[in-house]
Order: sequence, then structure tokens, then C-alpha cells
Amino acid sequence: VQLQASGGGLVQAGGSLRLSCAASGRASSSYYMAWFRQAPGKEREFVAVIDWSGGMKDYADSVKGRFTISRNNAKSSLYLQMNSLKPEDSGVYYCAGERTKWGPNWHDYDYWGQGTLVTVSS
Repeated sequence: VQLQASGGGLVQAGGSLRLSCAASGRASSSYYMAWFRQAPGKEREFVAVIDWSGGMKDYADSVKGRFTISRNNAKSSLYLQMNSLKPEDSGVYYCAGERTKWGPNWHDYDYWGQGTLVTVSS
């Protein structure tokens, strides 16, 4: 499975961005898909995860109520709608896929996109 993230950019605090992740490869629509982010000098951290059907989702506490993860399996795409952005949301956002494990641990994910940079100015 190959993943390619896009949609990052520079936005003012309080603004919105929508990230996309295009997936290619066999059976990618059956994978758990997640977003992680990494700020300079910090550990990669979990943002959100979604199951193959889109029926189960989970979010980091820091983004609950502001971010929404979704997917469109017909388009082999994953999305992250980010609203009410804060400067602390800045970082490189990665999409990731995993066949069998659900959760926030980035070590469990086998497939990664190249990352897209989000910068939120105050």
C-alpha cells in the first residue's frame, strides 16, 4: 500500500484545513487508517484513527470536537477536517495504514505517507 498525504499549508489560528491521503495498492480499503503528527523536536503523536467501514473512530483528546476523520473507500481516500486550529496543532501530518491493529501507537502502523506540513500562526 502506498500513501500520499496532501492539503497542508499555512493558516491563522481559528482557521480550517482539510488534509487528504490517497491510497493505492491491494485491499487498502480494508485497512485501519490513521493520522499522526510530529512537531519539531517532539515525538510523533496520534491524532485520529478510523476503521475500514468508517463506523469506528477515535481521536486524541487534544483534537476532539475540532478534527474529524473520514474516508471514502470508493476513492481510496482518507481525510482529516481540521477546524478551530491552534498554533500547537502545527507539525508534519502523516497518514498511516495498518491491516490488523487498531489504536494510537504509531509503532503498529506498517504503511506511511510522506507527510504534509501544517503551520498555524497565532
